[in-house]
Amino acid sequence: QVRLLESGGGQVQTGDSLTLSCGTSTRAFRGLAMAWFRQGQGPEKEREFVAAVSVRGGRTIFADSVKGRFTISRDTDENTAYLQMNNLQPEDTAIYYCAGKTFDETRNPDDYLYWGQGTQVTVSS
Repeated sequence: QVRLLESGGGQVQTGDSLTLSCGTSTRAFRGLAMAWFRQGQGPEKEREFVAAVSVRGGRTIFADSVKGRFTISRDTDENTAYLQMNNLQPEDTAIYYCAGKTFDETRNPDDYLYWGQGTQVTVSS
């Protein structure tokens, strides 16, 4: 079982930056592609893909809405994945979840087996 724990969320102003972290105590992290998803408030909001990084960190993919503003990375020695978020906007307000899967990174949340509990990011205008 891989337990993921997010941290780094908070309340910021438009244009500010935040870095989210997703850590685990297991070396199984080294064999996982990692991704970040987010879910806004309201029952109609689905879990939305944000970014993903490959197992070895050589490939990254981003949602169009965050491309150029967000960066995803991983530190294998620390068993941690990161999401650096710059120029945050009110529409980025959501609960952010990290997720892990074996093999290649994808945009589909149904492909991911391991999930964290989420961390809230709130961006005020």
